[in-house]
Amino acid sequence: METSVTRHITTDAPRVMVVDPSKVVRKIIDQLLHNDLPGVTVLSCASGEEAKAVLSRGVIDLVTTSLRLPDMDGLELARFIREHSPQAYIPIIVVSGDVNERLMNRDITSDITDYFDKSLGPQALSTFVRGYVRPEKQVVGEVLYVEDSRVVAVATRRMMEKHGLKVTHVVSVEEAIELLEKAKQEGRIPGPDIILTDVYLKGGMTGGDLLDTVRGHFGYPKGEMPILVMTGDDNAANQTALLRAGANDLVQKPTEERILITKLSFQLRVAQSRRAARAA
Repeated sequence: METSVTRHITTDAPRVMVVDPSKVVRKIIDQLLHNDLPGVTVLSCASGEEAKAVLSRGVIDLVTTSLRLPDMDGLELARFIREHSPQAYIPIIVVSGDVNERLMNRDITSDITDYFDKSLGPQALSTFVRGYVRPEKQVVGEVLYVEDSRVVAVATRRMMEKHGLKVTHVVSVEEAIELLEKAKQEGRIPGPDIILTDVYLKGGMTGGDLLDTVRGHFGYPKGEMPILVMTGDDNAANQTALLRAGANDLVQKPTEERILITKLSFQLRVAQSRRAARAA
């Protein structure tokens, strides 16, 4: 997964390339993007060759691509874009239902900026794209942040607070669990809106143990309590294990601010909408 974005998107009328072999899927995404991003131009492509042809016809702010295309693999298309695009950088989002399998097989390359689980649906994808192309000026929510490095914690906390997030920082999983227990006892379920944790911590418990506790002991599902895991481990099998253990998404270290805020904002919006629907 790409960890740095060298081109900050500020386009008022964004141009998004959507590459998917399904005409129905392309039409649905087109309609949703026009609803979520007024003025957007959607460049709809059914194949890799169509996308290659469109690449030279003007600035593109973001590409979403299926992994399975009729004429090539989505990763092959991503590599072509990296090698032939006249722009400094284009975020490329893989949309797939088998990302975990690709991670396990080490098939997700650095040509990809991020990935999106197709099972979340087209509306969630549109929200995700909007977070990259036109980030929200203000995100709302409380982050329970677990990090034992003071230097990393100060820098990352400033990133989040600058974007309007309330941050509760603890240095160990044990402290995080105590806060979650207290919130439960006080009837503030689940307490914080989202958890951001490092994998390797100096205490007796790791980020993996926190995943097990939140999903097992507390029984909070991904949609109710999103968990983002920060890791500098690029081992695909280890990344897959974290996702299977209950992480909603991974954030590579060192952290790029816009990617972190985009991921936090997306997970917050999904979780808050699901909580609102359940309470209605």
